[in-house]
Amino acid sequence: MAYYFDGKSRTFAEYLLIPGFTPKSVTADKVDLRTPITRHKVGTQAEYELQIPFMSAIMQSVTDDKLAHELGKLGGLGFIFAAQSVEKQTKMVRDLYAKFKGTENEKFIGAGINTHDYKERVTALVDAGARVLCIDSSEGFTEWQSKCLNWVHENYGSDIKIGAGNVVDADGFNYLADCGADFVKVGIGGGSICITREAKGIGRGQASAIIDVAAARDAYATKTGEYVPICSDGGIARDYHITLALAMGADMVMMGKYFAAFDESPTAAVTLDGRTYKQYWGEGSARAQNWERYNQGEFARLKFEEGVDSLILSNGKLADGVNQTLSKIKSAFVNCGALNLQELRDKAKLTVISGQSIVEGGAHDVKTV
Repeated sequence: MAYYFDGKSRTFAEYLLIPGFTPKSVTADKVDLRTPITRHKVGTQAEYELQIPFMSAIMQSVTDDKLAHELGKLGGLGFIFAAQSVEKQTKMVRDLYAKFKGTENEKFIGAGINTHDYKERVTALVDAGARVLCIDSSEGFTEWQSKCLNWVHENYGSDIKIGAGNVVDADGFNYLADCGADFVKVGIGGGSICITREAKGIGRGQASAIIDVAAARDAYATKTGEYVPICSDGGIARDYHITLALAMGADMVMMGKYFAAFDESPTAAVTLDGRTYKQYWGEGSARAQNWERYNQGEFARLKFEEGVDSLILSNGKLADGVNQTLSKIKSAFVNCGALNLQELRDKAKLTVISGQSIVEGGAHDVKTV
């Protein structure tokens, strides 16, 4: 008999934070957004920490070496897309390594991998300088991911960090954590160009998924003594959704559309009606499936699309956009009386809102000029 989850499958747009007490010692300039991205013993510091809780998506239209470099300079982590030949991806990693040579950021060189050619691809990427890998898959509760994780650990031990996913419930998280994932990505079907839910009926509202998986992560830490960070991947439509994801328990967020809109993303700019747009497409779209990885292994059987091809408004320079977003996040932390991610989780008060509350929250009943 099918299992039914209690309650509705909710999105970030259905929640707001309730302000908490803000003492005068809590100011935006003191907010610390550092976050662990690799598993570690409870009570100890993770070997790898980001200065800001931002990762860029493993997508052709989002992360190449140029964008990864700009994000890395700000303290985030970009994963160079895997949907290309091993040789081309390796060159991007090598070029990024050269830009970071001799700096602390040298160890934060990220690259996506898949579950069919990982032996060849991981070997080449590691030789080129990659140190943090992440399996690129819309659904990660699979034996294929287990085999990939085991192979990487057997061949590289703790020298190479690897994330896995995506999952949307405790069972999926526990499976990948037991398989040795250094972090677990959460989210299925919530991306702006993803139609997995529409095509297959698979997925879960991103807020519900994060709340459930965060509870599983905390229970896993209590049971095993190991903390496995989780990354909220998808469902970010507004900057404040990032703060909600962090308050609900995410250690970091992975974003596609957000980063694709910046000048540094790999796609061409298009001018329409006097406005500048950037091209943005999903990894499950027809455009992405024209890349060679979809002619191999398990991907060869794909006969339908799980993503769309689109245009999004250009948002200028990455550093300007990210710094503005960080200002909003830090201000929200202050409103909650929190100076770091753990304090935010401990102090956050969240409320479910109605459709009319969403209308009320924007400009309304006025003529804007």
